[in-house]
Amino acid sequence: MLELKHLKTILCIHEHGSLVLAAEKLFLTQSALSHQIKEIESRLGVSLFIRKSRPLRLTVAGERLLETARTVLPVMTATERDLKRLAGGEAGRLHIAIECHSCFDWLMPAINHYRNHWKEVEVDLSTAFNFVPLPALQKGRLDAVITSEPKPMIGIHYEPLFRFEMLLAVGNAHALASAAFVAPEQLQHETLITYPVERERLDVFTRFLDPAGVEPRDTRTAELTLMMVQLVASGRGVCALPNWALAPYLESGQLTTLKLGAGMLSTLYIAVREEQLESPYLREFLKIARETCFQTLKGISPV
Repeated sequence: MLELKHLKTILCIHEHGSLVLAAEKLFLTQSALSHQIKEIESRLGVSLFIRKSRPLRLTVAGERLLETARTVLPVMTATERDLKRLAGGEAGRLHIAIECHSCFDWLMPAINHYRNHWKEVEVDLSTAFNFVPLPALQKGRLDAVITSEPKPMIGIHYEPLFRFEMLLAVGNAHALASAAFVAPEQLQHETLITYPVERERLDVFTRFLDPAGVEPRDTRTAELTLMMVQLVASGRGVCALPNWALAPYLESGQLTTLKLGAGMLSTLYIAVREEQLESPYLREFLKIARETCFQTLKGISPV
């Protein structure tokens, strides 16, 4: 069976063209190196070198083994380096899923800042429109989930980011635009615009409409916050979004917001596996994410 030392030997001899120089580089005596070559040839049942050639030349079998050495050894070196960095907390994987679909405005700057300082960490981002991310986090397929719906799960830690308020957005000409708040019953004649996820994952249903036994007249979905706002502003429905996500559109006068009942407060979390909590690269991401939130968002408060 081939061993790494055999690949290192064949590569070293080829690079230096003589047993004498190769033995020096490998910290072996010439006799020990010759013995190692005979051992490899005996195991493989082939000759690796053309004897008495100057400089030493490889046979066809030797060339094939050299090709393998050139492929395998760099991979092994890189793997050893990465494992050492992982052990030291300098490298790793950070695959993030977003349940809060209006998070891009602050999350992308946070990720870009993080990548500049942690270049050895593989960062990936996906939205959770088509799958439930928390079980994937628990199974190790994800490394972090941004959510406002913490569910008790074995091995999962929820790191709070900030508190915020859900608001109802309506067009400026809407009949409710002059009201301070809206009751659930007032939405039964409205078209409710939501993100394309199950209603069980939407606070406007689980915390506002469902407890009152109220159904909107119709529902409509849009994948982007901007699309939802444009539909609301043009009078084609209403939507419930975080106050910080609506802030830019309020400043530009595109729509009006109302409280949901007496006010519906929520907390945004980053869910991670407990086993990763002490990882330096993960702790740094949590720190950068929290700092970026308070630098870029309006209307949020510390937990």
